Amino acid sequence: MAETMIHAGAEAGTEAQVRRIGLGDLGVALRRGWEDFLAAPTQLAFLGILYPVVGLLAATLSSGGEVIHLLYPMAAGFALVGPIAALGLYEISRRRERGEPARWKDAFRVFGSPAIGPILLLGLGLLAVFVAWLWAAHAIFAGTIGRLPSGIPLGEALFGTAEGWRLVWLGNLVGFAFAAFVLVTTAISFPMLLDRDGGVGPAVATSVRAFVRNPVPMAAWGLVVAALVVLGSIPLLIGLAVVVPVLGHATWHLYRLVVS
Repeated sequence: MAETMIHAGAEAGTEAQVRRIGLGDLGVALRRGWEDFLAAPTQLAFLGILYPVVGLLAATLSSGGEVIHLLYPMAAGFALVGPIAALGLYEISRRRERGEPARWKDAFRVFGSPAIGPILLLGLGLLAVFVAWLWAAHAIFAGTIGRLPSGIPLGEALFGTAEGWRLVWLGNLVGFAFAAFVLVTTAISFPMLLDRDGGVGPAVATSVRAFVRNPVPMAAWGLVVAALVVLGSIPLLIGLAVVVPVLGHATWHLYRLVVS
């Protein structure tokens, strides 16, 4: 890993240094994330979170009503708020890094962090992005297909008509833009706030600068996250009970590799 660095704003009175990393560092972060998961398994806790999500998606699918077109945007959009779910995982990894006891219950110590205010503020921002994505998805549907013809399955309407293909391409393009925005602004900022409370602005700025300094590795990290989330979503999102914790721990270690 090269030692070339740039300065970025961090907590008051100090400066965070953003390192240049390589693709091999992504493997290091994933390996350390897996080790943290094995040391403090949290899959049961995440199953408790995922079951209501699965139930919500199933209810939407079975309703067949006016919101059926939001099923895919809802499922895909949950990845936008993934950094919020990973907050406790960052705390576990932080404690293990310091040689302190780290159990799944210690994840709740994040609520006692001095930076809980900025963390909650950034979390509310992510929830706003999630709502904006659902609104955009609905607007795209309304501007293309508009309304599902009676008796025609959603799949046929999507892939059997020109309007449906416009919806698919435009929807995925806009969804990619939302996902890229969240990745660039929060991949480093959430763990940085937990590690050194310097405010939302400097944390987000450091995350952006990390991408500017390491465009290929950080973009590759986004692809790794997307691929693992897709794999973990089959079947019925249950695999995410392992994927999300491992990625959460790995994100903490990626932060450590990027920011000194």
